[in-house]
Amino acid sequence: MAAMELVDLSVPIATGMPVYPGDPEVSIGPALTVARDGVNVLALHLGSQSGTHVDAPYHFGDELPDLDALPLERFVGPGFVVDARGLEPRSAIGADRFAGVEAGRIVLVATGWSRHWGGEEYRRHPYLTEEAAALLVERGVRTVGIDALSVDPTPAEDFPAHRVLCGAHAVIAENLTGLGSLLRAQEDGRPIEVSMLPIRLSGADGAPVRAVARLGQRVPQE
Repeated sequence: MAAMELVDLSVPIATGMPVYPGDPEVSIGPALTVARDGVNVLALHLGSQSGTHVDAPYHFGDELPDLDALPLERFVGPGFVVDARGLEPRSAIGADRFAGVEAGRIVLVATGWSRHWGGEEYRRHPYLTEEAAALLVERGVRTVGIDALSVDPTPAEDFPAHRVLCGAHAVIAENLTGLGSLLRAQEDGRPIEVSMLPIRLSGADGAPVRAVARLGQRVPQE
């Protein structure tokens, strides 16, 4: 039987990393050094939506809950991975892909687009349709992640998937990576627990996370 293992689903935070068009650029450098100051301390300049991060509903409406207002259960729980790999650039991911989702699951959409991280092609990712987002909300899903820059197209004139999910007080995780290994585990019957706990920023629209999945042992078939 396969042993329990942890899978890192996060991209590294680094100077010059990809950001959504118009977001703050990321810059990291030494503020203090052992040689000069006796300790090493980094100075960080980044946006709340940098790297692997979660969106709070407040990201798309002043009247919606900010990060502080969300229960921690939104960020930790059993995972279900949807296979949306093999699509053409800028393809829509329709509601038919989500027929098997259940309430209480953290739904992760595996497009395979994380392989383009750092390149221009990363912006040409597949995205959720408004109908797909509405189906997830109808099914009782309140946490949705994707291994791409956004659940909507990049760039976008409107953000229908964001607005549907945020309007339902759902959490959105973006810039995930490593979802292929979760798909393989799921196919093997291994339970998946997901943790995407954000930095505790007061009144925030979102925050970077260290997203991790715990893969359990294969559940024997009766």
